[in-house]
Amino acid sequence: MSHALPITTTRRAILDTLPEETSLFGGAPTPRFTHIPASHAKALHPDVQVVMGMRGAGKSFWWAALQNEQIRRMVAQRVPSLRLFTNATMHVGFGEKPDPDRYPGKDTLTHLLGKGHEPRLIWRTVVLRALDWKPLCSESDWEAKINELRSNPEQVERFLYERDTRLDRDNRHVIVLFDALDRCAADWDKMNRLIRGLLQTALDFRPYLRLRLKLFLRTDQLDERKVANFPDASKVLSSSLELTWPVTELYAMLFQYLGNGETDDFREAVEKQFGRLWRQTEGVRIPDEPLARDEKNQREVFHAITGPWMGRDRRRGFPYSWVPGHLSDAKGRTSPRSFLAAMRKAAEDSEQRYPDHEWPLHYESIKRGVQTASSIRRTELQEDVPWVDALLKPLGGKVVPCAFEEVASAWEQSGVMDTIQASPDSGSARLPPAHLSEGPLGLRNDLEDLAIFLRMADDRVNIPDVFRVAYGLGRRGGVKPLRRGEG
Repeated sequence: MSHALPITTTRRAILDTLPEETSLFGGAPTPRFTHIPASHAKALHPDVQVVMGMRGAGKSFWWAALQNEQIRRMVAQRVPSLRLFTNATMHVGFGEKPDPDRYPGKDTLTHLLGKGHEPRLIWRTVVLRALDWKPLCSESDWEAKINELRSNPEQVERFLYERDTRLDRDNRHVIVLFDALDRCAADWDKMNRLIRGLLQTALDFRPYLRLRLKLFLRTDQLDERKVANFPDASKVLSSSLELTWPVTELYAMLFQYLGNGETDDFREAVEKQFGRLWRQTEGVRIPDEPLARDEKNQREVFHAITGPWMGRDRRRGFPYSWVPGHLSDAKGRTSPRSFLAAMRKAAEDSEQRYPDHEWPLHYESIKRGVQTASSIRRTELQEDVPWVDALLKPLGGKVVPCAFEEVASAWEQSGVMDTIQASPDSGSARLPPAHLSEGPLGLRNDLEDLAIFLRMADDRVNIPDVFRVAYGLGRRGGVKPLRRGEG
């Protein structure tokens, strides 16, 4: 069993380094808190044109990070295959924050589609604008820009050929980044058309040596039957990668945060007990191999923070596996955002309720951290997919797993399906359920696609703790659900 790390030093390191707000909201990431999981390093290569991920997996993080020259240098130093980033120029093709000079917003895109403009040409125009093709700079609006591009195909082809040739001679890349594409339309048909057009545009640029598009997409936005039904779509999708967070990467991220505090007290305490575990790169302390990849070493250090058990004995589980297990969705994926939020709340709660506990984090505080993470996920659902919030609210008080008939009955009694059908976007500009027209079974499929519902072998519905707790559903032996008004 590991000896406890210093109580005050460890709690302060957690509170000083882990963010209070885990979303960047379009801001630039901080290099010293930029962890690069192995799957993410592969996804950053220019030849990977489609990067997929769940909410909170890091799509918007990398979209913003790649625009930061210091982070690109750091990535290049830590991942030799990405050294080309030191000679790369990044442009924005679409993002969460409106930027009408660089790309059309949702309303403009809707207008352009209504005018009959082909989605592929809309995005091709955006890319040519990013590359500063001069004829576009003199046009005042996006429709005029598209018409200019359509009228001059030969000039466009020559411009792209000459730009690519010059970039290859200078050993440079230009990459145009696309993110937040759920904000490009208010219904699935328009969004699918726009994503299909964007994939076609990415295919158009694939033959060039130095010009690339990189698309960051949610996994549910890549229904190949609807967005990849064009010739040679496989050439774009065959190299697509998903941003994943294995348990070891979550802890490597945590230790990168804790090792880069304003003082070295925590890092020195860890290395005094366990030996040297960080190395310095570009002024950033990176967890060395034993702390970055080795589960046994990670577990030993983490249990020096939490103690060995999630209760008074081993029957309650072990913190190292318990935390990500109770934060994962129905596909076993844990959002790094939820993980950091749970750890920060655990430190705050331990400091307030258990100041004299023998370990820096009390196991009951860790459970409250999971409750906080669940509450944050609920807020995210309210923002991103408000119809999910509407469907889960009537299930409060139920115990899962339960028969789907119970769920469908609760929806029927509450009238929530009628509300969603009458106003599919629930008063927001967000996308409605993809299978709304199919009734309760269609909504069940939508919730399963989002990894909120888990279909069990006997066809019952289960809901992971990270969603269940905030909506007041029970589960025997699980983390207590939040009562009304909590969280």
